Amino acid sequence: MLAVEGLVKRFGGFLAVNQVSFEVRAGEILGLIGPNGSGKSTTFNLIAGNLRPNSGSIRFNGKEIGGQSAHTICRQGIGRTFQIPRPFRRLSVIENVALAAYYGEAGRISRGQAQRRAAEVLDMVDLAVDPTASTAGLGAAALKKLELARALATGPKLLLADESLGGLDPAEMERAAHLLGDIRGRLGITIVWVEHIMGVLMRVVDRVIVLDHGEKIFEGRPAQAAADPRVIEVYLGKAQA
Repeated sequence: MLAVEGLVKRFGGFLAVNQVSFEVRAGEILGLIGPNGSGKSTTFNLIAGNLRPNSGSIRFNGKEIGGQSAHTICRQGIGRTFQIPRPFRRLSVIENVALAAYYGEAGRISRGQAQRRAAEVLDMVDLAVDPTASTAGLGAAALKKLELARALATGPKLLLADESLGGLDPAEMERAAHLLGDIRGRLGITIVWVEHIMGVLMRVVDRVIVLDHGEKIFEGRPAQAAADPRVIEVYLGKAQA
């Protein structure tokens, strides 16, 4: 479904992503992990159109999308969440999600259709709040669910989930991970999940890619990653003699 080849992104003299290549298979959950500053979110931003690559190729269903605008990529079927949810504070919960539905369809649906889709995805992510209320009283876990609902409302074939566990306690992390797996099963969508918290993610994903200092250092099954010496070194540091 997605093929990334030789992806490079520089910020001035800093090489944030260096010749990263990988493929995403339809229907899988792929984990993209690494320590802070490893290039995970930059890679996401390049795929989603928030950044333009310096070089390399990004193909979605065989079509080159590298360097296209974020709204063009979204409307081709790639939805994304952000690490830090920033809902529209003047809109209600359901209006936030309905606006995302309207955006994903480039305005080709009615207000009523957008509202119905919003209600469906809010139910899917189990956001048990008054949908007509403001977002002001939402805690960290609820804001993450709202962010996920907004991404799903755009109607993606491929979902880019950016650090969905950040700011959550252990029980909330488990629920969030289960929710992503459930959404894959119910909607049949493909998910790429960026995370720096390994434990919960590794029990959910089918494959994992590990980045360090902008380079891919591992690709394979979660159990293989957990036993790989270089992956262990990146997360735990070198053993002291």
